[in-house]
Amino acid sequence: MTESIKETVRAAAGDRFEAEVCRITEAPPFIGSYADQLASGPHLLKLLKEQEDNYDGFIIACHLDPCLDAAKEITGKPVMGIGEVSMRMAPLLGRKFSVVGSSSATTYLKRRMVEQYGLEKFLASVRAPKPEWTGSQEELLIRAAGQAVREDGADVIVLGCAGFTGLDEAIKDDVKVPVLDGVACALAVMEGVLNMRGCTCRK
Repeated sequence: MTESIKETVRAAAGDRFEAEVCRITEAPPFIGSYADQLASGPHLLKLLKEQEDNYDGFIIACHLDPCLDAAKEITGKPVMGIGEVSMRMAPLLGRKFSVVGSSSATTYLKRRMVEQYGLEKFLASVRAPKPEWTGSQEELLIRAAGQAVREDGADVIVLGCAGFTGLDEAIKDDVKVPVLDGVACALAVMEGVLNMRGCTCRK
C-alpha cells in the first residue's frame, strides 16, 4: 500500500512541490474499526508534532480519517484526511456518490463519516466486494462500482481505501462515471490550499 501511495504522490507532485510518505509502523496494518483508529492515534499525533516544523501541510492517507480532528487541533498547518476530501469533492462532479470500500465490515463507519460531514443527501450507497467474489482487486472494485452505478444511481464513485490509489482510471474506463482516488484528491486540494496560504482553524 505504501508503495502505491508513493507512486501517486510522485505523479501528483511532479516538479511543482515536494512531498514525502511516512508509514507509521507502530499503528495497526489495517484501520477497519474505531478501536484501530484509537490504537493508531497516539502514534499519528506524535509524528505530526515531531515533524510540524518540517512540512507545510499534512495528509492522513487512510479513508477513515483517523484522529483527523485531533490532528487539526494540535497544529495550525493544514491537515486533511483523504476520506473527507474525496467525499466533499464528489458532489462537485455529480448528484449522487457511492463509496466503494474494502470490506462490508467497514460500511457502518463510512456511513457515519458521511453523516459527520453533512453529506447524507448526496450519498447513493456504500458498497464493497462480496466475500464470495473472485478476481483481482481491480476486478472486484469494478464489479462493486458497477453495481453502485446501475442499482443505486451513483454518478460518482469514491474509492474508500488508500490502498486503492492508482486504480481510479481503470475503474472509470469501465463504469463510465468519475472515480475519485482520495490520495490524489487530497494532494490536489492541499496544493491549492498552500498556494492560497491557507491554515487550519483550531476553534
